Amino acid sequence: MTALHQERRSLVDLALEDIGQRLAAGTWPVGSRIPTEPELATLLGISRNTVREAIRVLLYAGLLEVRQGDGTYVKTMTSPADALRAISRASLREQLEVRAVLEESTARLAALRADPQGLARIEDALTLRGEQSQYAQAEDFIARDLDFHLAIADACGNAALAELYRYFSRIVQDSIQRSINDEALPDPDLASHQAIVMAIRNGDADAAGTAAAAVTRPLMQTLDSLLPASPLTSHPQPPGRNTA
Repeated sequence: MTALHQERRSLVDLALEDIGQRLAAGTWPVGSRIPTEPELATLLGISRNTVREAIRVLLYAGLLEVRQGDGTYVKTMTSPADALRAISRASLREQLEVRAVLEESTARLAALRADPQGLARIEDALTLRGEQSQYAQAEDFIARDLDFHLAIADACGNAALAELYRYFSRIVQDSIQRSINDEALPDPDLASHQAIVMAIRNGDADAAGTAAAAVTRPLMQTLDSLLPASPLTSHPQPPGRNTA
């Protein structure tokens, strides 16, 4: 992920926290119309593009709703800040579990709904991703890997799910970085990602979900083998839980 994108995500996070706090404080009561994008940009001291992305996240999160031709209105006062902080504090295994759920869901839907343009973008993203060994910097590989999974999310035909994955991508990026930096954990391989693309190309939702699960399963199985000694997770799995 580029420094510019990281900075943009950081600004969006700050905007989300600011708007969320104002919603929780009742600055804009439920049912009231919030200021326009230019007004919010001036109020928060940020760009309109950052405001627009933050508002889009809040719309998909259900805090706001758009009334066509009338503006954006408050649907609930609950702030997402606590949930976002909880995600950031989650263990690596917990983050990988969420990532697995999102990637399995988007892969299944993409197999059913991806149009030719979406499929072409997925295939191009995989070609650009390649193998980790071809990258001098791990950050470059992580960015390409994330682009591939975002292409699948965008092709799944569910804008809300795609937006959730896009916002969660920052946490996914941190998880991948930690996985690669820990020599005990297996690197995500190209073959498992090629299997996802093949299933999506064939329109096989079950195979796509299975292939997507195979990407994170080795990481989680290795983590389980390291528990309870591993510092990467503070929540060992209960006996008998299926981690596949």
